[in-house]
Amino acid sequence: MATTTANPKDLAPAKGGKMKKMIIIAVGAIVLLGAGAGGAYFLLGKNASHAPAKPAPEPPPVFFPLDSLTVNLQSDDGSMHYLRTGLTLKIKDEKVQALLTEHMPEVRSHILLVLSGKKPDDITSVDGKKKLAEELRSTVNAAASTTEKPVQVQEVLFTEFVVQ
Repeated sequence: MATTTANPKDLAPAKGGKMKKMIIIAVGAIVLLGAGAGGAYFLLGKNASHAPAKPAPEPPPVFFPLDSLTVNLQSDDGSMHYLRTGLTLKIKDEKVQALLTEHMPEVRSHILLVLSGKKPDDITSVDGKKKLAEELRSTVNAAASTTEKPVQVQEVLFTEFVVQ
């Protein structure tokens, strides 16, 4: 009969070695899965942040200066009064400036009509100038706007204002 000589000592360490290898492989797989999940969280977390997105900054306004205007003012006492004024329009962008340039004869005419209808006492105070600026803003918006292309002047600024 054939006998094999196998040591029982050799069999026991072989089973322990397989178990160690399986534990090492399992721990390595868990570490790799954890690293992959952590990396995905940080990469995707930066792109889909929970903070609200900042709105794009508005472009700076465009200032559109008009030629100086001189008009006769209304007078109750029969004396002659004049107004010489320089205006600058604060607008959103160059597209509005192009529309205003297209309609400039109408815009100037409407501005002259508004100014010549004023009395010196109406426009010498600060409040009177503010009201005049608002009235001119709405006048320019109406004169230069069309149904397809509305013009929106943000503010009328006085660069020169002389009443005589």
